[in-house]
Amino acid sequence: MPAWSEMVLVGRVVKPQGRHGEVAVEPFSDRADRFPKLERAFVPAPGGEAREVRVERCFAHKHRFVLKLVGVDSIDAAETLRGAELRIAESELAALPEGSYYYHQLAGLQVDDEKGATIGVVESVMETGAETRVLVVRTPEGETLLPFADAFVRSVDLARGRIVAMLPEYLVAD
Repeated sequence: MPAWSEMVLVGRVVKPQGRHGEVAVEPFSDRADRFPKLERAFVPAPGGEAREVRVERCFAHKHRFVLKLVGVDSIDAAETLRGAELRIAESELAALPEGSYYYHQLAGLQVDDEKGATIGVVESVMETGAETRVLVVRTPEGETLLPFADAFVRSVDLARGRIVAMLPEYLVAD
């Protein structure tokens, strides 16, 4: 079993849901089939370890999913999971098409300009509601928002931990 810190966050338990130990989960995945197919996940355990939980059943409910976990059979037992992160091993993620990336793969990558000068490091990926996501890049000057679009991102090299990008004109100093 991978370490907790190496697992991928897929959702968070919001609250107990129902009288038989079900929990409502806020999904952190844009894959609609992630939770209905989920057989197991991991929650935090004492000492920074991971504890496996088995999924007995799952159904969609009001933009969330309701999970019935094996051994969680009461409201009180479900309450102990309130706020818990649900993670899975990275090896359980579906393969993506060429040129597509999971957000956690981009976080921590160094961003360089086309001449090789370092711009900063990807802190996170932000959803804007538009088609293009935005990379939040930590630079020496602060935070820079870089559209994750072909017009700005020239290449992504996960093996080398590097993104080559062109900064938007409004960010380029004269």
